[in-house]
Amino acid sequence: MTQDERLDYLLRYLLAERKEYTEIHVPDTLSEKRRLLRSLMNARPPIPASEDFLNVQDAYLRERLAEKGVTKLAGLAPVQPGLYLWQGDITTLAADAIVNAANSRLLGCFVPCHGCIDNAIHTYAGVQLRLECARVMAGQKKEEPAGRAKITKAYSLPCRYVLHTVGPIIYGVVTKNDRELLASCYRTCLDLAAEKGLHSVAFCCISTGEFHFPADLAAQLAIRTVREWQQKNPD
Repeated sequence: MTQDERLDYLLRYLLAERKEYTEIHVPDTLSEKRRLLRSLMNARPPIPASEDFLNVQDAYLRERLAEKGVTKLAGLAPVQPGLYLWQGDITTLAADAIVNAANSRLLGCFVPCHGCIDNAIHTYAGVQLRLECARVMAGQKKEEPAGRAKITKAYSLPCRYVLHTVGPIIYGVVTKNDRELLASCYRTCLDLAAEKGLHSVAFCCISTGEFHFPADLAAQLAIRTVREWQQKNPD
């Protein structure tokens, strides 16, 4: 199967899953096809897919990743011992784990082609990620509180795992509790990574997008929290 054939197969499969999609036709241009595929994956509920679909999807996503290129830790230089600063597409970063700024449902973003990191990670990991998150939440039987973390496989992403954490939502002035919850996001992710024997964790800027935590303050809290954690966990 060529990459174009994979894309057409995935679109036909997803459009056939739901009756309300019967009037949607596969577009002609590559950019429109890719946008439709992302939209369908974003809106898809956490339900199983056929083995054939998963095989084609995984091959398609691997090829898309190869097009974008992978960034490896060995190619980066630390700004301080054990601390790196990198700007780019986190879905192309080959760390042991990347951190997803999730919402309390922990199922990913269902808004088609939304610009949040939750949407991007679920898109390029593949539909298996939402299904695993649904199993985690079914076992938990309640929404994920802010300041905690869960770990899942990464599927078609170049990292090994995804750490999902829910940051605080800012409705006005940043409170002491907001600060403590954001710091807890970083600590719990690092604690969970250490429990799993991981050696590199790529954090996004938690809570600074849709949750409106001021970016400068969030960066200060992130760096201070990580430094303190590293001092207590020198290995």
